[in-house]
Amino acid sequence: MTTARPPIRLGFFTRLLDRTDAAERYRLATAQIVHAERCGYDSAWVAQHHFHEDEGGLPAPFVFLAQVAAQTTRIRLGTGIVTLPLELPIRVAEDAAVLDLMSGGRLEVGVGPGGNLSAYKAFDCDSDERTALLVRHHRVLLDAWAGRPLPGGDRLYPPNPALVGRVWQATFNIDGARRAGAAGDGLMLSRTQPRPAGEPHLSLPDIQNPMIDAYLQALPPGRAPRILASRTVFVADDRQEALELAEAGLARLRERFAAIGRSGFVDGMSVHDQIAAMDIHIGTPDDAIASLRADTTLARATDLTVQCHSIDPPHRFILRSIELVAEAVAPVLGWVRDEGSAVERVA
Repeated sequence: MTTARPPIRLGFFTRLLDRTDAAERYRLATAQIVHAERCGYDSAWVAQHHFHEDEGGLPAPFVFLAQVAAQTTRIRLGTGIVTLPLELPIRVAEDAAVLDLMSGGRLEVGVGPGGNLSAYKAFDCDSDERTALLVRHHRVLLDAWAGRPLPGGDRLYPPNPALVGRVWQATFNIDGARRAGAAGDGLMLSRTQPRPAGEPHLSLPDIQNPMIDAYLQALPPGRAPRILASRTVFVADDRQEALELAEAGLARLRERFAAIGRSGFVDGMSVHDQIAAMDIHIGTPDDAIASLRADTTLARATDLTVQCHSIDPPHRFILRSIELVAEAVAPVLGWVRDEGSAVERVA
């Protein structure tokens, strides 16, 4: 006898990269998350990035999510991720505990080592120690939320033991996936990731399915898996329009890579080559469905989280993509919209 797979949960992810100043970025990203809630999305996620505005526009995710919480009622709010090695873990525990209570228990806490190693110098930390710092700070988080005594005997106020079961760990490798499983945390898989040396054409599922295997093998008995697959999904009403927006967005990306000495990754590539190399799902709903169905990782994920980065189209196109994913793409992939929500198109 086979057990039916539960419906996949649908999330919207933003790196807050709208082409405007910081205040307007925060306003537009808030509007996008509010729109995702209206369209029935189960969760919304934001990443923490320090210093580099073209990589991500949000250094303070809990501050931002507190504002979003005040303008939403149902959608779960997640960090994807907090760069935990750079943080005082007790302060993260306090901020998360307060935000979760104020949002009605809607917070999900994704943590990881982060990808910007130069930030470690600014924070007076050694990037070579980032895994050890992550493990140590993760332990402090769980102890604090659970109400266990901290060094010196104090206990967190307010305690929030529910958050212990809402931690996710992001990783690019099998060791990190195994570590997340052993902790009983959720596993966060990236929208794309570097290919191993000598295997430039290895598919993303070929890389991530072994990570899922390691995660599931390490998961404590009886603990339900939580596997979030983030994917770049940009859907438009017209394929040519989507490709023109991709051409513009990926051209900006090439310029950024050239500025930091990474132009070799995309040199000589057509827009179609870049789309393939960066695991981007783009086009009409039918185009996105076809390419997402070919991603075998998604058949094992509990959560699909979509983002428009690295296309980074203008705001109104992001809103339309949010609608089309909810209306036409995600239901085909096993998502079931909450009965209390309905797709609302923007004018």
